[in-house]
Amino acid sequence: MRIPGVHSDLPTADPYLPGHGDRSWSASRYELELRYDIGNNQLRGRATIVAVAEQNLERVVLDLAHLHVDKVGVNGSTPAKYSTRRGRLVLALRRPIRAGDSFTMTIRYSGKPRPLMDKHHGDAGWEELTDGVIVAGQPHGAPSWFPCNDRPDDKATYRISIATHPGYTVVANGALRSRSRRGATVTWVYEQEQPMATYLATVQIGRYDVRELEADVPTRVAAPSDARDGVGAAFGRQPEMLSAFTELFGPYPFAAYTVVVTADDLEIPLESQSLSTFGRNFLTDDWEAVRLVAHELAHQWFGNSLTLRAWRDIWLHEGFACYAEWLWSEWSGGEEADAHARTHYERLAGLDQDLVLSDPGPELMFDDRVYKRGALTLHALRLTVGDKVFFRLLQGWVRENAGGSVTTADFVEYASAQAAADLDDLFRSWLDQKRLPDLPAAS
Repeated sequence: MRIPGVHSDLPTADPYLPGHGDRSWSASRYELELRYDIGNNQLRGRATIVAVAEQNLERVVLDLAHLHVDKVGVNGSTPAKYSTRRGRLVLALRRPIRAGDSFTMTIRYSGKPRPLMDKHHGDAGWEELTDGVIVAGQPHGAPSWFPCNDRPDDKATYRISIATHPGYTVVANGALRSRSRRGATVTWVYEQEQPMATYLATVQIGRYDVRELEADVPTRVAAPSDARDGVGAAFGRQPEMLSAFTELFGPYPFAAYTVVVTADDLEIPLESQSLSTFGRNFLTDDWEAVRLVAHELAHQWFGNSLTLRAWRDIWLHEGFACYAEWLWSEWSGGEEADAHARTHYERLAGLDQDLVLSDPGPELMFDDRVYKRGALTLHALRLTVGDKVFFRLLQGWVRENAGGSVTTADFVEYASAQAAADLDDLFRSWLDQKRLPDLPAAS
């Protein structure tokens, strides 16, 4: 796909994120072997990518930014040539690959990783903390630390190995398979067996203590040792929250859940598959912090297991996670979801009516109105079809699309079929029109 204003012969998979992704091939497996020198911010990596050609290929374009490529192989041989430009790694193949064929790429690379800048979304990617590392991938940060096909619908399994200094805890996606010391480094190996989008891949490094929480699935909090009281305040009810969301949405979709609390303050929490990251400034039991604990946990269902196919459908992540905040409030004895909905409806009604929820544009895709109007759309659906139908269709939506990629049209079709009702006017007014529609009366 060529994007107006982007003068390049290199592909773009999604118009919301120019210069990222390639639809001519798909990844099925990433194996990342990393060595990281914290003191010098020096990363050395070896990426093995198992892929499938979606069309006949004479070249392969990957996303990789700010890092030096040391060596490349395709099916065990060097390509005819390779080059890096504008955050892309372009491999000219020695022999064409036919559509439908599998192939394997190995890329050795090195350098000092740093975040990528985007005019709409700011910085994202591998970033140094005061003493450690945080990786915030959404939506464009994955190429800051590994070569990839950076599009949200290209989901693959991962094995992530990180060797770094002793004294630091490393957390990455999935289950910890091993931790071993050799010489002056400790190697941590994580396995993410469920398919994952590139922007959800992460590495978190810090001087953390790990606390196990008693929950229905293995649940951990990795936090600085001096943050113990705050951890209890912020995350003490997370096991109960996990049970509530399991009943509301269906089984937790991954093998474990980990929360990382950085020693630094963070502006917002960060979503990753099977884990979330909070700054120590969120260690409080105030509602404004607790709702974000619920929000990030809900993303494990809505955003991580069910992932948007295109960035225009971001409300399928953020609207659902925002509504989960209100559901947790209702479940845990706080205000009912309807009270939250009407409060936020009044706030939205006083703001500019210039956002189309089903296609907000890249400059507004993370606008708070997307979050709140998305949640209000779900509440309007709930009020229209009733609780029994609403929660049944919510669980079915999760169950039938687990591990996959979804669109707004998919949800509209599914909800209409499950409700056995004509919901076209409801969805059209909430999703496709700028003016905020009336919120149905509470039953």
